[in-house]
This record gives sequence, structure tokens and C-alpha cells, in this order.
Amino acid sequence: MKQAAYGAALFIFLAIPVVADVLESIMIMHMHMQMPLLIFCGFLIAVFFRRKFPTFFAKWNGDGIPGILLFTLIMLYWMIPRTMDDALTNMTVEIFKFISLPFLAGIPLRDSWKKIGSAGKKVIWVTFTFMFYIMGFLYIKAPIQLCNNYLLIDQLTLGWGYMTMAICFTIYLLYLAFTNKYETV
Repeated sequence: MKQAAYGAALFIFLAIPVVADVLESIMIMHMHMQMPLLIFCGFLIAVFFRRKFPTFFAKWNGDGIPGILLFTLIMLYWMIPRTMDDALTNMTVEIFKFISLPFLAGIPLRDSWKKIGSAGKKVIWVTFTFMFYIMGFLYIKAPIQLCNNYLLIDQLTLGWGYMTMAICFTIYLLYLAFTNKYETV
């Protein structure tokens, strides 16, 4: 239950207006720091909800696939450049960000990850690797400014951040492909 308390404390900290403004002031910090931290809050808080509502999770997300699909859809939504702009200018979208990322992405991710098995995990890793390559290419090569609230240099920095993450994911996938998990040292 300590994890849930840490998750709640982190969530409250991230919701402080000054902290949110700082994290949203630079595009790469908004996408690659604030949003993952909100998901991490949900990941930590999931312990509380799984203990409080075990039958709900067993019935709704028995094999982990619905939770992973919900996580993926929420992630896809927040990767759209327009949604980042809207979160800065529309308080309703900002509130939705603070609800959707921890509760509709973080909690389902934690509940689903152990349930989907090794093949499902690899599919998720490959899917997000390709998505990050595509988003990186989009942010780097777009001939126009995609987000009105950020400078073009912020867009390029975010694009290279996506590319860097995609390369790291690729290295991890290659590591998985070429290592024998049953080998003992």
C-alpha cells in the first residue's frame, strides 16, 4: 500500500500549478516527462485499486488484453500534436490528461502487464517502437509547426527524443531476440 501512497503523492505534486507549468513549458518535458510520470502515478496507485476492486479487474481484464488496448489507445491519443496544444489552452483537456493518463493508462498497464504473457509484451514493445519511430520522423520532418504553443526547435527536440527512445527500444528488442534466458552463469 506504500506504493499507492507514493503514487498519490506524486500525482498531487504533478498537479501543483507551478510544477505543471514548468513541465509543460518545454515540449519534450511535457511529452517525455510529465505524461510518463502521470502514467507512473497510475502504475503505483493500481495496487490500491486492485485490492479494493479485485472482482472488477478479474472480470473486466481477465486476460490483460482489454487493459493493454485501453493503455495503447490513451497513449495514441496523447501522441497527437493537437492534444498537447489543447491541454495547454483548454482546462477541460488538461483535466482529462490528469485523469486519463494515471487512471486509464497507468492502472490498466499495471493490471495487464503480468497477464498478457511474453508474446503480448513483445507485441507491445514492437508496436511502441514503430510508433515512436513514426512520431519522431513526423516531428522532425514536418514542414510546418505542428503545435502552436511550442517553438519549431521544441518540435525538433521532441522528434529526436522519440527517435532516441525508439532506438533504445530497438536495442532492447534485439537483446531479447539474441539472448538465451535459460542460460545460467
